[in-house]
Amino acid sequence: QVQLVESGGGLVQAGGSLRLSCEASGRTLSSYCMGWFRQAPGKEREFVAAISWNGGRTYYADSVKGRFTTSRDNAENTVYLQMNNLKPEDTAVYYCAKERARYGTGRRLYISECDAWGQGTQVTVSS
Repeated sequence: QVQLVESGGGLVQAGGSLRLSCEASGRTLSSYCMGWFRQAPGKEREFVAAISWNGGRTYYADSVKGRFTTSRDNAENTVYLQMNNLKPEDTAVYYCAKERARYGTGRRLYISECDAWGQGTQVTVSS
């Protein structure tokens, strides 16, 4: 069973940047599409970004397109989310997740398609 641990969250001013990491242990991630989701207080968890198993394809929610970039290092079993030009509405707990099926193509991921989640890391953007 894979364990996912996110890190890199924090407090940043609007317009600033953060880089989140998601490190896996217990199982290699190299055959799986990985996704990032976020959940703001009082709201449902929403999709943010996904990256295909080999890193060749990515997909982003419209709300973050052009500002966020996801990447992966399969040798390090780690996935990243670079967040630039952060806005107060980006404030949320961010989660990484592993797709259940192998060799996913980096399209939009749904919560029901993921079978492993990290504990989340808080991102707070002040105005």
